[in-house]
Amino acid sequence: MSIGLIALLDDVAALAKVAAASLDDVAGQAAKAGAKAAGVIIDDTAVTPGYVIGFAAKRELPIVGKIALGSLRNKLIVLLPAALVLSYFLPWIITPLLMIGGAYLCYEGAEKAVEAVLPHRVHEHEAKLESVALNPRSLEDEKVASAIKTDFILSAEIMAIALVAIPAGSIVTQALVLAAVAIGITAAVYGVVALIVKADDVGIALARNDSRSALGWISRSSGRALVRGMPYFLTFLSVVGTAAMIWVGGGIVLHGLEVYGPPQIHHGVESAAHAASVLAPALGPVLAWAAVAAISGVIGLLLGGALIPIVEFALAPAWKRAKALVR
Repeated sequence: MSIGLIALLDDVAALAKVAAASLDDVAGQAAKAGAKAAGVIIDDTAVTPGYVIGFAAKRELPIVGKIALGSLRNKLIVLLPAALVLSYFLPWIITPLLMIGGAYLCYEGAEKAVEAVLPHRVHEHEAKLESVALNPRSLEDEKVASAIKTDFILSAEIMAIALVAIPAGSIVTQALVLAAVAIGITAAVYGVVALIVKADDVGIALARNDSRSALGWISRSSGRALVRGMPYFLTFLSVVGTAAMIWVGGGIVLHGLEVYGPPQIHHGVESAAHAASVLAPALGPVLAWAAVAAISGVIGLLLGGALIPIVEFALAPAWKRAKALVR
């Protein structure tokens, strides 16, 4: 074998090692960035199954697939380039945009909480709707569009949080990390959602096992328990999703206030976390986190409650008038 070919192979091997190290670096950064967005991921996973409830079983997975594709399109085609452009040209604007998204989450969560406490408000809101879908296909399209719109906000929060968590580096590395976060989180969230919405079908299949063996009895018992428990689990998931919206949104706004607000806000949060941690030193970190989470939840609930009348009586009518002028 010629010396030139050996040198070429050595260069190829060296490049392969560099590429492998880069991929490992991208994977590691993507995992860390995704972990930073865990709260929003939980919110996304908890909220999405609600858009599938009420449809025929054969349409559940196609609907989840449509929402997942819309979510991936949001992240890769719209949000990823926008995040890179903003981080390069206007890095200072990322935190304010995060705060706006956080305020929206607070509003959504507070509105859901109010509707749970005052159900008649839901009927009043439905009576004001301009149009109602008259066939299943239109209803499905409306649900999918609504889910993708909500997902856009959550995806924007995920991508922005991930971008902030990525160490300074080349724009190519940042793009690869954000793409890995987008694909990985979308697959994880909507994979779990698919399992949740099909759990009752799995329960029915298990309950129909007519085997006389012990395994057959276990299968039937498990299936019945799964079918009976899913409505309660979905209700619990809805509560978790609403709480996550308020908590995550409040936390994002609180972080922004610590950056742009008076220093007393940051010092007050730190003091509350420290006071909670000294109550039980063995559980210090957990109690400190719980204190900050509680403050975030209170801020989220208050902000969301304040935004409800603003959106209902000012922003929503203005938006309707703007759409009417465009038409």
